Amino acid sequence: MTDKTPDHAGDYSGFRGYSQSQPKDIDAEIAIVGPGTPAGEYLRRFWHPVYLTSELGDLPKAIKILGEELVVFRFGDGTQIGLVHKYCPHRRASLEYGRCEARGIRCCYHGWLFAPDGEILETPGEDSTAKAAEMVRDRTRLGAYPVIEYQGLIFAYMGPPELTPDFPIYDSLEIENMTFRPYKAPYTCNWIQVMDAIMDPVHTSFLHSQNSHPQFSEGMAEIGELKFYERNENHFLGTSTRRVNDNAWVRANELILPNFTQAGSAFAADGTRPRYFGRSCFTRWVVPVDDENTIAFAWACFGERGDPHEYNTQEGCELIEQGEVLDRPDEEKQRYPADSEAVQGMGAISTHKGENLMPTDRGISLYRRRVRKQIRDLANGTEPPQPKRFGNLSVRTYGQDTVLNLPPVAGKSDSAYLAEIGSAVLEAQFVHEEKNNTERDGAIISQLKKIETDGLP
Repeated sequence: MTDKTPDHAGDYSGFRGYSQSQPKDIDAEIAIVGPGTPAGEYLRRFWHPVYLTSELGDLPKAIKILGEELVVFRFGDGTQIGLVHKYCPHRRASLEYGRCEARGIRCCYHGWLFAPDGEILETPGEDSTAKAAEMVRDRTRLGAYPVIEYQGLIFAYMGPPELTPDFPIYDSLEIENMTFRPYKAPYTCNWIQVMDAIMDPVHTSFLHSQNSHPQFSEGMAEIGELKFYERNENHFLGTSTRRVNDNAWVRANELILPNFTQAGSAFAADGTRPRYFGRSCFTRWVVPVDDENTIAFAWACFGERGDPHEYNTQEGCELIEQGEVLDRPDEEKQRYPADSEAVQGMGAISTHKGENLMPTDRGISLYRRRVRKQIRDLANGTEPPQPKRFGNLSVRTYGQDTVLNLPPVAGKSDSAYLAEIGSAVLEAQFVHEEKNNTERDGAIISQLKKIETDGLP
C-alpha cells in the first residue's frame, strides 16, 4: 500500500494561529483578590458568606477566602462561631487541629488559647507572670474576623474593623410563605468569570437552551428584547422580554456590587401562564476563594413566588445554580455543558484583555467599569458604597419574572412593543421601592395587572 503524498499547494493565508499564539493579559486590577491588592482591598469592605452553618460541627474547619487561610469554629455552648487565621502565632501550628472550648479555640501544639477576637487568653507552657508571656499577650493577637450567622449561612467581614458596615438584609429574604435552602457551588476559576453570567442574558438562550437541550424552560431559547439598567452606583439589572404566544414574559437578573446576584425563577416560569412579580430563584454571592477558585454561596428560594418545592433538594439547588448537576462524567459535560463548563473552560483566570465585547455584553461592561472605578476610588481614599437602603427598610431588589397577557398590536413593531412592556414592568418596581414590603408588593402587582388590563399608552 502506497501512502498518498499530502498536497501542500493550498492557500493557508487565512490561518491566524501563529500570529495569535501569544496569550493576552489578565485583567489583574479586578481579578486578583489577595491581601493588599486593589480588588482584594475593595472586596474586604463588604460582608461575604464564607461557610454553611450545617457543615460546621464540633470540630474546626480550615477554609480559604480572599486568598487567606482561615479556620472557622464553634465555641461557648456551640452556638457561637469564630473565624481566625489558620496558623498559631506561637510556632505556626494549624488551628484546624485546635480544640474548641468555652472561651475560644486552643492550639493543639502548645495549648495556647485564643478568644474569638484573637486575644491570647492563655500560654500554659509559660509562667503566666513572666515578662515574656505578658509581652506576647499584650503585643500579639491571632488574626480574627467578626462573623454573623444568618439563616444557615455564616458571613464574615474581613476589612478594617473601624469601617465595619451594617450587615445588609435583602427584601427577597423577607417574602412570606417562602422556603430558603442554603447551598454552595464551587468553581475552579476566577470570581469575575462566574459573576459575568448574571449580566449576560444571551448565554441563557444559547448555553441553557439551544446548545444541547433546554436546561430550564423552553421559552428561554428566544433571546427577546434586552435592556440594561444602572439603578445607582452599585446596582445593575439586565432584562429580557420575550414573546410567548400572546404573552409578554419579562425576566430580570440583577447584580449588586461587589458580588450579590439574583435572577428570575429557574423552573417556575415559562411564559405560558400569568405571573406577577415572581421573585428570584436564588439569593447568591460569588465569593473568591483565591485568584483561581470561587464558591457561590446562596439560598435557593421555593414557594409560590419562587421555584417549585420539588426542587428543594441538593440536586435541585445545583440545577437552579447552573442548569445541570455539578458532579457528572466528562463526556456528559461536553454534550450538555452548563455554567461550570463555560466559565471554567476559560481557564483559571480568563485573559479578559483578549475579549471582543459586543452590544449584548453591555451589562458586563457596565458592572466591570463600575467595579474598576470603585477599586480606584478606594485607592484614592473614597470608601465604596454599601447596598442602598431606604430608611429602615431592607435593601430593595428586583430579580423577577412577570408574565402579562399582552398580544401583539396590529400595525406596531412587536419588538418595540416588547421593549416598552419590559420598561413598564421595571418602572412599576422602581416607583414603589420606598414602601414597606407588604405595601410595595401589593402596589407593584396591582400596577402590573392594570398594565395587562389597560395596555400601554
